[in-house]
Amino acid sequence: MRYILTLFISLCFLSLYSQDIIYEDRFDIGVLSVGNNPTGYTQTLSDTTYQIIGNGAAGPWTAMSYNMHNGSGSPISIDASDSPKIYIRARGQNQPSLRIDFQDEQGYVTNQNPIEVSLTNNYELYTLDYTGNLFDGGYGGPCTNAPCLLDASRIKSLILFVNAPNGGYTGTIDIDWVSIGAPLSAGGADDIDIRYNQITYLVGRPKMITMAGNLPFSDVSYSIYKEGELEPIMEGKSSGSIWSSSQEYVATVDFSSINEAGNYIFETLTKSVEFSISYDGFEDLCEASLKYYYFNRASQELIAEYAGPWQRSLGHPDDEVIVHSSAASTDRPTGTIISSPKGWYDAGDYNKYIVNSGISTYTLLAAYEHYPEYYDNLSINIPEKGGDIPDLLDEIIWNLDWMLSMQEPSDGGVYHKLTGLNFSGIVMPHQYNFDRYVVQKTTSAALNFAAVTAVASRVFANYEATKPGYSAELLSASEAAYAWAKDNPNIYYNQPGNVSTGEYGDGNVTDEFDWAATELFITTKEDIYLSDINENGIGNGIPSWQYTAPLSLISLMHHSDDISEDININIIENKLLSTANQLRTGVNQSSMRVAMGTGNNDFVWGSNGQAGNQIMLLIRAYEVTNDETYLDAAFIAMDYLLGRNGTGYCYISGFGDQSPLRPHHRQSEADNVNEPVPGMVAGGPNPGQQDGCSGYLGNQAAASYVDSWCSYASNEVTINWNAPLAYSINALQFYQTGITSSTSNISLVEEEILSVIPNPGTDKIYLPQINESSNQVLQIIDLAGNVIYEQKGKSISQNIDVSDLSTGVYVFKLFDDEKIISTKWIKVN
Repeated sequence: MRYILTLFISLCFLSLYSQDIIYEDRFDIGVLSVGNNPTGYTQTLSDTTYQIIGNGAAGPWTAMSYNMHNGSGSPISIDASDSPKIYIRARGQNQPSLRIDFQDEQGYVTNQNPIEVSLTNNYELYTLDYTGNLFDGGYGGPCTNAPCLLDASRIKSLILFVNAPNGGYTGTIDIDWVSIGAPLSAGGADDIDIRYNQITYLVGRPKMITMAGNLPFSDVSYSIYKEGELEPIMEGKSSGSIWSSSQEYVATVDFSSINEAGNYIFETLTKSVEFSISYDGFEDLCEASLKYYYFNRASQELIAEYAGPWQRSLGHPDDEVIVHSSAASTDRPTGTIISSPKGWYDAGDYNKYIVNSGISTYTLLAAYEHYPEYYDNLSINIPEKGGDIPDLLDEIIWNLDWMLSMQEPSDGGVYHKLTGLNFSGIVMPHQYNFDRYVVQKTTSAALNFAAVTAVASRVFANYEATKPGYSAELLSASEAAYAWAKDNPNIYYNQPGNVSTGEYGDGNVTDEFDWAATELFITTKEDIYLSDINENGIGNGIPSWQYTAPLSLISLMHHSDDISEDININIIENKLLSTANQLRTGVNQSSMRVAMGTGNNDFVWGSNGQAGNQIMLLIRAYEVTNDETYLDAAFIAMDYLLGRNGTGYCYISGFGDQSPLRPHHRQSEADNVNEPVPGMVAGGPNPGQQDGCSGYLGNQAAASYVDSWCSYASNEVTINWNAPLAYSINALQFYQTGITSSTSNISLVEEEILSVIPNPGTDKIYLPQINESSNQVLQIIDLAGNVIYEQKGKSISQNIDVSDLSTGVYVFKLFDDEKIISTKWIKVN
């Protein structure tokens, strides 16, 4: 009943408001009425946009006409006498001036008092108000005794000039819509979309919902209800401001004060969405983001026990791989057959690339190295689960074994990729019938290989009993690859003429040298690697496969205690925090309240990988400083991948209310299963649109996405985009729950729960189970397992002041003579 009433009020409001709009054309029904195309211009419709394309040949004062028309394209005249105002939402390349005049049925034109606007590269709303200025100046029209008053009740056309005095315009002008009398924006909720975290919001963490519209809006009312309740628990009004990345007007509502787990509804007058708040609701996504790698395994049959409906036959055994002429050596001449099984399919195709495996495998190894207790107890449903090695490391071994096989034993060089000569069609792995080759040894492949195997060596040093000799094998391979790269410092990938698969070419490997030297020094502490590290020369920013410098900063900071005598840690910390500070500012100050859009190159091919890496850096900044504002920013920034973004998609397959259904992923397209493999992050908005596919949601940076198999530029999946998602979502889950069964001193007793009121709480809490007449012990323990508060004996009070505790998750434990009871408790601001 509540929703019906608000909808009725809204429709009444919009009906009254729409009387002010005299004429409108959204160009969404394929009708465009224009005069003949004058020399130098083409006028057309493209993706519901009126386009004026200039080729530079137009002379000064070249006029174009747009004719008022009805829905079938027939000419009409309109009465604009009550409000002779023109509104357009437009943009233009090369900053053109656009002049628009009214013309009536007599041919009189408002050229005595013309109005022009200057367009920018981004969509903006422009108003041309001719109130009191409806006069023909006698310039080229029928008026002979100027000024001649236009008949505003019989307006038939708009006359447009681009760079009127000069002409010669080259570029494209896009007009999203035009209206007369009032802008199409009604200042209400009808044109507004609601963008939200479609997985879950977390108790005790920041929570944001964004209202977004293509048109300006102000004072839009919203309400938040607990499911099943009639009275709102929060309500207010918000006005939109432009988010430049999507050129939308957005208003972000902060409802962090709501901290009770449950289901909720966010409503405007005409729209509503359901969302949840939970304590640890990321758990399924955490596993799926890592399980993706199992689904992408080469050389293995995926059986139903682990793959469910996505089971498939074994493909690409890669036990008979041909050495390509570009990779030939004395020991392995052209045509030599080698074995190089296992590994992960790199992306939507079935090829395997060392460079991209480098950053992907490092990110997963770093996740384990940073949170070992968490991953020691994280179960992933893969064939190796539950063994003596953590499941994450079992999955990593599958790719490490392949990487090791890509090194030529005789010289330490590393092949750049293992691939067919061409991309396959849409087939399942076992249907693939191309020969497979290892192609060219490169400096970048050797350095990526050296860095990753150095990290892996120190991680697997703790599993010598389970995998004897593996750590030493990895380190030996790392050192050999690094030595080869030093001897061959500028062998860049050059695509052979008969190969057309992905290149991963990189003409600057300075950052890879820094990274490999860093990881080898951390692992070995040898001067030969220390001498190659220049703290001042290491770059900062967001990591990617072609820019690995930030990975050096992450590793150096994590191991700072062990290397501080040799490395200037202050320089490293300042560089890492410089990037994190910029990201935090974006989250806190942008109208969308996300980190994306902070940098100039955020919306590129694989922009969602960029988003995941941004979150990872914010988390690392928190680790370095213990400043909760970085962690808060990371939780907020995660909303972007989960639905609060420029498209309204949750970008992870199988999760959320609107997620990719047709990713550019051959298995998902060829397997006859309706749903794609779950847990894959789509590449994300890419204004380059290099695939030329139709259906993109928009041309604006943050909206340039289409859920289509065709769109390899925005909807492909890759191992390097999933890795930062997996790192970040699991790290946030760790900080939200933080309790692992291996941490015995903070394990919970399940039979009885200790009551802490309120939970979450702020400054003061009440513990009703405290018995002041007995000898009890109360402890408060942080997530690192440290006892930060302890009281014993009969002096324990039921009322405790916890105002000194930082925001976060804690464990309360109460000991008495018979038992221990405990609970998790959340401190909020």
